[in-house]
Amino acid sequence: MEAIKEPKFVKLRQFNLAMGFLHLIQGGLMLWLSNDFSLPVETNFLTYNDVTGEFYFVTDVIANLHLGPMIAMFLFASAIAHFSLASPRGYPWYVENLQKGMNRARWYEYAVSSSIMIVVIAMLSGIYELSSLILIFALNATMNLFGFMMELHNQTTQRTDWTAFIFGCFAGIVPWIVIGIYFFGAVFQAGEDFPEFVIGIFVSLAIFFNIFAINMVLQYRRKGKWADYLYGEKVYIILSLTAKTALAWQVFSGTLR
Repeated sequence: MEAIKEPKFVKLRQFNLAMGFLHLIQGGLMLWLSNDFSLPVETNFLTYNDVTGEFYFVTDVIANLHLGPMIAMFLFASAIAHFSLASPRGYPWYVENLQKGMNRARWYEYAVSSSIMIVVIAMLSGIYELSSLILIFALNATMNLFGFMMELHNQTTQRTDWTAFIFGCFAGIVPWIVIGIYFFGAVFQAGEDFPEFVIGIFVSLAIFFNIFAINMVLQYRRKGKWADYLYGEKVYIILSLTAKTALAWQVFSGTLR
C-alpha cells in the first residue's frame, strides 16, 4: 500500500504518536498528583412504610468515585487510540480509512472518552444518581456513534446525507440540557459561593463539544482548508487534546490539588 509512505500520512502518524504521549503523560500526572477527592454515586428507590401505609424515597450511596482516576481514564483512552493508529498494524488500516473520508477509531474512542468526560461534568454539577449517569453516558456515546454512522453512510451517497448528523445532535444535546438544569439550579441556590472552576468547566466544555460538530459540518461542506479531509482529522485531534486537557486541569486546580 503505497499511500502509507506519502509524507502527509507519515506526518499524521507522527502527530498521532506525539498526541498519544501527551495524553499518556497527563494521565500519569493525574494519578500521581491527585488527592483522594471523590463524589458519591447514589440510587433512589421507593420503599413501603408498613406503619403509615405510604411509599417514600430512599437514597443509598453505593460508591464514592475518586475523580483523579476518572480523569486519567479518559486521557489513557485517547493515548491508547493514538498509539493504536500509529502502530505497525493500525497505521495501514488508518490510512485506508482516511482515504475514504472516515476514521472509525475516532468515534469508538470518543464514545468512551468523551462519555467519561461528560459524566465527570454531570457529577460536578450535582448529578449523582446512578441511572441518570448511565443514561448521560449512553446518550453521549450514541451521539459519537452517530458520527461514525455519518461517515459510514456517506460512503454510499452522491450527495451528503445529514440524517445521522441531525440524530447525533439530538442525542448529544439532551445530556447538556439535563446537566444545565442541575448546573443553573445550583448556581442560583449558591450564588457567589458556587465554585468558579465548575462554571469554567461547564462553559468551556460546552463550547468544545459544539466545535466538534462544526468541524464535521465544515468537512462535509468542504469549506476552505476543510476540503482536504486530513485537515479536519487534524482539527479533531487538536480539539480532543485541548478539551481533555482543559477539563483535566480545571478539575485538578479546583478539587484535586
